[in-house]
Amino acid sequence: MEPLVAAIDQGTSSTRFLVFNAKTAEVISHHQVEIKQSFPKEGWVEEDPREIMQSVYECMERTCEKLCQLNIDVSNIKAVGVTNQRETTLVWDKQTGEPLYNAIVWLDLRTQSTVERLINKTPGQNKNHLKHKTGLPISTYFSAVKLRWLLDNVDEVYEAVLNGRAMFGTVDSWIIWCLTGGRSGGVHCTDVSNASRTMLFNIHTMDWDPELCRYFDVPMEILPKVRSSSEIYGWVKSGSLAGVPISGCLGDQSAALLGQMCFEEGQAKNTYGTGCFLLRNTGTKPVMSEHGLLTTVAYKLGKDQPSCYALEGSVAIAGAVVRWLRDNMGIVQTTSEIENLAAAAGTSYGCYFVPAFSGLYAPYWEPSARGIICGLTQFTNRNHLAFAALEAVCFQTREILDAMNQDSGIPLTQLGVDGGMTANRLLMQLQADILCIPVVRPTMPETTALGAAMAAGAARGVDIWNLSPGQLPHVTSERYEPQINPEESEFRFARWKKAVQKAMNWETTETCSCNGNGLGRKTNGHPTSLSIPADP
Repeated sequence: MEPLVAAIDQGTSSTRFLVFNAKTAEVISHHQVEIKQSFPKEGWVEEDPREIMQSVYECMERTCEKLCQLNIDVSNIKAVGVTNQRETTLVWDKQTGEPLYNAIVWLDLRTQSTVERLINKTPGQNKNHLKHKTGLPISTYFSAVKLRWLLDNVDEVYEAVLNGRAMFGTVDSWIIWCLTGGRSGGVHCTDVSNASRTMLFNIHTMDWDPELCRYFDVPMEILPKVRSSSEIYGWVKSGSLAGVPISGCLGDQSAALLGQMCFEEGQAKNTYGTGCFLLRNTGTKPVMSEHGLLTTVAYKLGKDQPSCYALEGSVAIAGAVVRWLRDNMGIVQTTSEIENLAAAAGTSYGCYFVPAFSGLYAPYWEPSARGIICGLTQFTNRNHLAFAALEAVCFQTREILDAMNQDSGIPLTQLGVDGGMTANRLLMQLQADILCIPVVRPTMPETTALGAAMAAGAARGVDIWNLSPGQLPHVTSERYEPQINPEESEFRFARWKKAVQKAMNWETTETCSCNGNGLGRKTNGHPTSLSIPADP
């Protein structure tokens, strides 16, 4: 039997465990468990860290059972990689091993007033005040403001920090700590790709930045150790895979970039999951965007290897709009039904949908925007709404692609795509039509998990995968060519942008202040409010 490499893919809506043949990159077996999200207040999105870990254990064990049924020895699994929803923020007690609050999910909006306070106290009220160090605008999206909210609003978190018991991490850190022993010697670490999404990490020095930590008033001792994306962090301590090294760690979008084989400067991919994320490899030098994109660390494939960077456009709501149509509106019964409804209409009939449920991310970074459906007539029916929802995903991608082309000066000639939504063939054709360039989808859709597995298998001490250009796994793909004329595409896109302007500035701080966003609590005479220096 060829050696096998496994990957934990912990996403916003589900956890999966996949096992790959290291020679062919073929998926041998997998298991998936859906994750519940809770919405305690408007704009709040949380998940239970215990449920996340339980889903990880369940997926690992069930996949091992399936391998046994296939007469495959689980001892052939030589390494495990971890890939995760980024920016989602957890704090737990290192003595008890228990989470001190629910995980605050990346698209949560409770920190809007925190963000506005930060921006208002910067010179010129500039949301890009920290961008020269972080590559990121000050936004509700990133982990530092979520951690600040926890310190200001959750007594258990604040007291654990005071008593030296608190650990902060994104989901990758929580998973690795638990799998490597938890309170009995668990490894508290993260990789450079996840660290670069916190706003506490300097993308030039490649480490936590003391001035950024002071800016957010975050104690550095609660932060995980930053490691490369491909090295042995520790070993699984229990279960069927006890003794197997955990040797790869990447945020999900960086993992997808690897899984799409985008190792060369200028190569790009777009992932359609809960949100939508377009990354373009910019090589070993960070490129600062002038058009609303993020500069992020893509990966670092080994302790002694150079860091590679990417320009990224992030969209908060992509697949989540389908889930909303199903769970909130009852317009579809299953997520797969939307393709049939949209195909039956063949057009939105002038209806435009801006799903700004969590504000608008790239290229606007406008948390005050809210969702809007416009252009309705008496003729509009649920089929048109389904079409408009799919079209909205494509329009948001078009906005990001235009910004990326402006920043790079070299237009993309085709777009590689992956993620759950790419199974929707109508969506893929719509995307090609709206971008006016071909869309290329791998026939093996598990590129995010594959990227994490590749990083794990390439780690020194595992040495199963060779990621040099001539040695990369071969993945076949299918291609969607544009089928409408560019003039029609431009007309529809212009109408979409008109709808986006209607969605802007809908929410105000005054109406949000009732959501428990207050800062400045004092405990035992110690101020936990943001103390913002003039210029970190």
